[in-house]
Amino acid sequence: MRYVIIGAGVAGVEAAKVIRAQDIEGQIVMVSADTDVHSRCMLHKFIAGERDERGLDFTEKDFFERYQIQWIKGVRAAGLDTEKKQVRLEDGRSISFDKLLLANGADSFIPPVGELRKASNVYGLRNLTDAQAIVAAAEDAKNVLVIGSGLVGLDAAYGLLERGKKLTVVEMADQILPVQLDKNGAKAYQERFEQAGVKFVLGRKASEAGCEADGKIAKVTLDNGESLPCDMIIVAAGVRPSLSWLEGSKIACGRGIEVDAGMKTSAEDIYAAGDITGLSGIWPNAADQGRIAGRNMCGGQAAYTDTYAVKNTINFFGLVTLCVGKIRPEDGDLVYVREDQKKYERAIVKDGKVEGILLQGDISNSGFWQYLIKNKIDISSIEKDVFSISYADFYQIGEKGKYQWKV
Repeated sequence: MRYVIIGAGVAGVEAAKVIRAQDIEGQIVMVSADTDVHSRCMLHKFIAGERDERGLDFTEKDFFERYQIQWIKGVRAAGLDTEKKQVRLEDGRSISFDKLLLANGADSFIPPVGELRKASNVYGLRNLTDAQAIVAAAEDAKNVLVIGSGLVGLDAAYGLLERGKKLTVVEMADQILPVQLDKNGAKAYQERFEQAGVKFVLGRKASEAGCEADGKIAKVTLDNGESLPCDMIIVAAGVRPSLSWLEGSKIACGRGIEVDAGMKTSAEDIYAAGDITGLSGIWPNAADQGRIAGRNMCGGQAAYTDTYAVKNTINFFGLVTLCVGKIRPEDGDLVYVREDQKKYERAIVKDGKVEGILLQGDISNSGFWQYLIKNKIDISSIEKDVFSISYADFYQIGEKGKYQWKV
């Protein structure tokens, strides 16, 4: 049996480990544009100079040798023939497969504003090659403009602060981290970034950006006419699943590759996992999807069901935040807040069930909240403050000294 995996991210790596555990004789081939296995979550540490390429590698030592994986690196997949079961590579080679996993992630989205897509000093931040290019360009840059204040944009800004760069962050929303946090939680991070020297321009978006004679953009004009000078630009305006190479392959795609609960695509013997599916893009979910795909590629019947909530962990300047589930309350939701000098907590409850939790400053009780949200536990009968609820309210010691559901 020949298993081919496109992508060397966490989904592909976890799938390979599971496949090898179930099939010690099968051939595993991994193809990736990357030449180094790396964690996207740690790219800001590379930009800051805190870690080198090896320090970003999340696999064990001698991973490819240990799991007997043939790694074809530094080359992209360029086409897929589902009938002949062949993947065409950009260097002209073709790789045949019995089972195929598509796990080559997503690409940075550069919006079609002015000449952002054409300029030589505009960068996304999605993989190690992006981070390496940013570090090289930052050597001579004094004014860095970051478009987008989500996690990627702030990661880039945080890393470049360590290199002493002057930074301006433009965000079209009226707060930073608009997808991850509410205004109160975001304000705590904005204040810390501003104290470190970062300037934020909120509620505005780029409208004009033209190249100079050297092919670089020297200023970006906002929708209110304000111009921001810059030597380099980092665009953190979201990502798009890497689907272009699948055109004509008959793989059903929507926002991402469409998969069933077993991570199987519309084509026989072809699976997908991670960001390319358009499902939850966080690290643990991608790893789970890869493991499930790997089991099923070996004949298993595993199902991916952990789609209950969005989860993000944020840590800048030593301030840690965890947000799970719903971020924005809707009509009919109850919002509970508890705050002191050291922490901020907010819960969103609907029809007696917790649908969202935000913990800032202290995330020690996070597992409990994730349990409530994932299992849609009704807390309406518990007569106490929502932040005082604990596991003890749902379990009791049974006759044999074991925990059991209260009835």
